[in-house]
Amino acid sequence: MAAKEIDIYIDYKSPYAYLAMEPAWTFERDFDVSLNWLPLTLDIASYRGSAEVDDNKQIVQAERSDYQWRRVRYTYMDVRRHANLRGLTIYGTQKIWDSSLAAIGMMYAKDQGVFRAYTDMVFERFWRRELDIEDFAVITAVLQETGADTGGFNDYAEGEGRALHDAIQHQAYERSVFGVPTIIVDDEPFWGREQFPMVRLRLKEMGLGRAGEDTLVDIAYPWRAGGAGVDA
Repeated sequence: MAAKEIDIYIDYKSPYAYLAMEPAWTFERDFDVSLNWLPLTLDIASYRGSAEVDDNKQIVQAERSDYQWRRVRYTYMDVRRHANLRGLTIYGTQKIWDSSLAAIGMMYAKDQGVFRAYTDMVFERFWRRELDIEDFAVITAVLQETGADTGGFNDYAEGEGRALHDAIQHQAYERSVFGVPTIIVDDEPFWGREQFPMVRLRLKEMGLGRAGEDTLVDIAYPWRAGGAGVDA
C-alpha cells in the first residue's frame, strides 16, 4: 500500500520554516507517510509592517508600529535561541523579501528530483545573507548546483511555474492556511513546529506509526549524552 501523502507548506523567508525542516523529515522516517512540500509566499508586510536596514543595521525605511517592531525583535530573539541549539546561523533579514521566485524554483526542483538539496541550500544561504532569493540568475545557479537541468527553467518560471505558484496560494487560502510551517492531515491544518507532536499523535492514531517510536517527542533537538531532556 502506498504511503499516505500529507501536505506541508513552507516559505524560504520564514525562519520558523527553516527551523522546522529537520524535524519535519522525521515524519517520513517514523510513519508510513510521504511529505508533499508546497510553497506559501507570505505577505509579511500586511501583518508585521515593512522595513529596510543597511549593512550597518541602520533603518533606511520603515512602515511599522512600535507594537510590530516589538514582535519582530522578539521573533529573531526566539529563533536564534532555537538556532543556537542546532548550530544554525540565522541573521535578521534586511528587507521584506518576495520569495515567490524561490518558491517556483522549489517546485521545479521537486520535478527534477532535487528538492531536498535545493531547499537545504536556499535556506542555509539565505539566512546567512549569502543568497538573493529574488534574483533569477541566483536561483538558476542553485538549481544547477543541485544537479537540476535548468534548460527549461526560464519558461517554467514565467509561465507554468508562476501559474502553479499562484494556484497553490489560492488553494492555501481556501484551506485556511495562513502561516508556515503548516501540515495538513486529512484536511485538518496544524500550524507551527510546536504542533508537530500533535501531528505525530494523529498519525499514530491513524495506524501509520512504526513500532518503538516515541510519538509525542518533539525531536527538533536530539537527545544529549548523559540523559538530558529533548530541549536541553
